[in-house]
Amino acid sequence: MQYDAARLSAFAPSPGTKRASFDLPFFLTVLLLLFLGVVMVLSASFPRAYYDPGRVTGGNAVYYFVRQLIFALAGVAAMLLCAKLPMGFYRRYTLLFLILTLALLALVPLIGVRANGSRRWLGFGGLTLQPSELAKLAVILVFARLICRFRSRMHSFRYGLLPFLGILGVFVGLLVLEPHFSASVILIAVGGAMLFLGEVPLGYFAAAGSAAIGGLFVLMTFFPYASSRITTWRDPFSSSSDEGYQIVQSLYSIGSGGLSGLGLGGSRQKYLFLPEEHNDFIFSVVCEELGFIGAALILLLFAMLILRGYWIALHCRERFSCLVCAGITTLLAIQVFLNVAVVTNLIPCTGISLPFFSYGGTALLIQLAEMGIILSASRDILSE
Repeated sequence: MQYDAARLSAFAPSPGTKRASFDLPFFLTVLLLLFLGVVMVLSASFPRAYYDPGRVTGGNAVYYFVRQLIFALAGVAAMLLCAKLPMGFYRRYTLLFLILTLALLALVPLIGVRANGSRRWLGFGGLTLQPSELAKLAVILVFARLICRFRSRMHSFRYGLLPFLGILGVFVGLLVLEPHFSASVILIAVGGAMLFLGEVPLGYFAAAGSAAIGGLFVLMTFFPYASSRITTWRDPFSSSSDEGYQIVQSLYSIGSGGLSGLGLGGSRQKYLFLPEEHNDFIFSVVCEELGFIGAALILLLFAMLILRGYWIALHCRERFSCLVCAGITTLLAIQVFLNVAVVTNLIPCTGISLPFFSYGGTALLIQLAEMGIILSASRDILSE
């Protein structure tokens, strides 16, 4: 979509313009997915919370549910606040948000909370913050601003690729230190999507794809850990009691759900057979309890939300808003696809959460705030 100065001056809301209400179909779809996600956290998490193997919940069966519900309510408030703020606010404070995010990421390897062999969280009293979630939004905002700034020079390497690669390299480097490889992959994918929207020449993408294939070959040749991951992915049942255990339990869970499922709360695999049942692998419990029909309906809701997000992006009257909406929607689509692909063994196992469903306060708050930014952009479409 092309934007020129005359079009911007004609359609960009003036300071005295009354903004319209936000996009209701998008808002209601978000709320419906959020409601279903919180209910599934309750269903998937209560056996582990009651058993309390890590001595965290104190045997409180609704521990994870209550915390997720609190973050969901706070997230809805954040979404409404973000929907109220004009898009000019996000453009104005993009660089400040970038600096803050980089500072938080730099602190994680130094003073971060360690869990499962990685440092990915910063602790603040009894709460934790995962800066990698902020990094995804920061990349979208700063890339959108730079694409608008270098609009006429995006075909050059100096302006169309070099500054973006530099920013992305710093983010990925900090994430690797945690280490957080799944977030790095998502960040690279989102950054590539933003550059595509910025009309970077396709030759650069071909070169990047060739480099990625070469890097994968080196990784599989010289790093046994990566090679074993691929072997486990191709035949998880060959190591069903070791490396393939998690994905095998996930497949058991999905398969036992059948067409109509075992009923809400009826999952058997969540009774400490399936690891991360209320987090990265919550979709497996969805399939087991709601069956193919229920899981398909949830994926249909995600598809509706993604399509509506792109619709809002295409109808934005200002380039920055269009790029931000498209970037956030693409981020949502990538995470949904990758999570479902992992739990169904379509791709090798890695830690990627399902938006609005997986347990996690930071991710839920930021996801809802991102939805609020899209709602903010939608308010300018029909403003008079």
